[in-house]
Amino acid sequence: MAMRIGDLSERTGIPVKTLRYYDDIGILPAADRTASGYRLYDDRALGQVGFVRAAQAVGLSLGEIRGVIALRDQGTTPCAHVLELINQRRAELDQRISELESLRDQLGSLARRARRLDPRDCDPDGVCHLIDATATGAAPGAMPDRRSPS
Repeated sequence: MAMRIGDLSERTGIPVKTLRYYDDIGILPAADRTASGYRLYDDRALGQVGFVRAAQAVGLSLGEIRGVIALRDQGTTPCAHVLELINQRRAELDQRISELESLRDQLGSLARRARRLDPRDCDPDGVCHLIDATATGAAPGAMPDRRSPS
């Protein structure tokens, strides 16, 4: 059954603008067009939008999702590739969890240190003696690495 993009949007809960973007970057199957230029999608598009949402929910990027769909469109079962992506994402999460646990420990140390410090001893030339380069292990002037995995 053919449906216009507005119908696909209503059935999937995905905004029309997002569906157009998915169409433009090849995530949705190529839509047929009406004589007046409206996009027409079949039920396959519903399945692909469902896959996109599920894949995003487990952390896959649109580029990775597009690659999985391309494999399927070429007639290749993409399961081995998807498993590789899942394992990569899991390794990235393990690394991030380790970093967060280390940060939690560092914050605990700072909190314990703060209970021993007297605000009257704070250097007027500094900002706050609770957080300084020696307490955090950071080099003076160094910026923390806040990049998130992509």
